[in-house]
Amino acid sequence: MAAAHDSHDHHDDHGHGEAEYHATYKGYVIGFLLSVLLTAVPFWLVMGKVIASPATTAAVILGFAAVQVVVHMVYFLHMNAKVEQGWSLLALVFTGVLVVIMMAGSIWVMHHLNANMMPTHDMRIRP
Repeated sequence: MAAAHDSHDHHDDHGHGEAEYHATYKGYVIGFLLSVLLTAVPFWLVMGKVIASPATTAAVILGFAAVQVVVHMVYFLHMNAKVEQGWSLLALVFTGVLVVIMMAGSIWVMHHLNANMMPTHDMRIRP
């Protein structure tokens, strides 16, 4: 009977020495408030026409969006370098690199197709 009990002792340690992240109510409230703020400010910028230039407004909104992505990853997805020995963060970085490569390649291909496939203005039917 003692041998059966000893075989289960090593399964009780669920942490395996890792620093586990434990979500708190305070963390969720902070994440929610930051998310609301990071949504409301760009909405106000657009609706109030605070910035005169549409390009500058778009750049500011993209900046707010990037910050909001980080807030969601930290406060709601609990991603940091300590969770799962950093593997979740490494997977995120790898995914980000792949997305950047695919987007840059797609934009490059579309630009060159647009530049090379445009009809010329000299196309006349000659008798």
